[in-house]
Amino acid sequence: MDLPLVVGVDGSGPSLDAVDWAVEEAARHGRPLRLVHASLWERYEGSVPSFGRQRPPQEVLAQHIVASGSERARQRRPEVKVTSDVIPDDPVSALLAAGHEAWFLVTGSRGRGELAGLTLGSVGLGVAARATCPVVVVRGGERNRAGAFGRVVIGVGDLPHSLGAVRFALREAAVRGSALRAVRAWRSPAPGHPAPGAADDGTSAPEERASTGLTEALRDAVREHPDVEVHRTPVEGPAHEVLLEASAGADLVVVGALRQHGHFGLQLGRVAHTLLHHAECPVAVVPQRV
Repeated sequence: MDLPLVVGVDGSGPSLDAVDWAVEEAARHGRPLRLVHASLWERYEGSVPSFGRQRPPQEVLAQHIVASGSERARQRRPEVKVTSDVIPDDPVSALLAAGHEAWFLVTGSRGRGELAGLTLGSVGLGVAARATCPVVVVRGGERNRAGAFGRVVIGVGDLPHSLGAVRFALREAAVRGSALRAVRAWRSPAPGHPAPGAADDGTSAPEERASTGLTEALRDAVREHPDVEVHRTPVEGPAHEVLLEASAGADLVVVGALRQHGHFGLQLGRVAHTLLHHAECPVAVVPQRV
């Protein structure tokens, strides 16, 4: 069975951007698309006899949201199979549950009713920080969302925690016909504390280790996608700043996130958290169990 891409919809502008992005992604991968709207109206209205009365306003709104979102997706990509569901739950719980049977999850940058000035809404953050499958938060400029740059960026961390994110990024680059820019940040040692094997300027060993780390992390995944043009880029600086800068010229930036067994809170590192709030393109967070 082909697992669907699942996109959360609430009728807001950012959620419609997410629908547009998700249906294009579904078309690229040949996957079905499932729209999910979370509404608690059934919890409060479901116990009331419906005979002889009109449908509750919240039910009408929920059905309108999924119907209009589905029509929007079908108009954009008629070849994609689109289904929709209204789930009686809060949005984060509904999407986390849907993620157990999803190719990956897609959300907008913020939801209906949230302040326009928010860099990231609570649903996108909650889902990206807890999901067991990859999550894409659709944010950034119109050109970035439309794939105008022909470039996927992957932030490469330590092995083996980066392998899932690397495979995801290479697969995305391959299906898009894009180049992959693999970035690994490195820092110069503090004055008076040269790294082992460093040159007199104290910088060569950290940069060399970053370059070696890129090669090792990409080795197996590159063999699976030999047609992808890969640029390995060790860059000096804090990882979150390096990747934020790279996101300006990217269609998608991909990072990993460690998920510890038995831990149920938010599990996002500083890099992923920063990108979700400030990146200039869509952000994919790929969980890695430890």
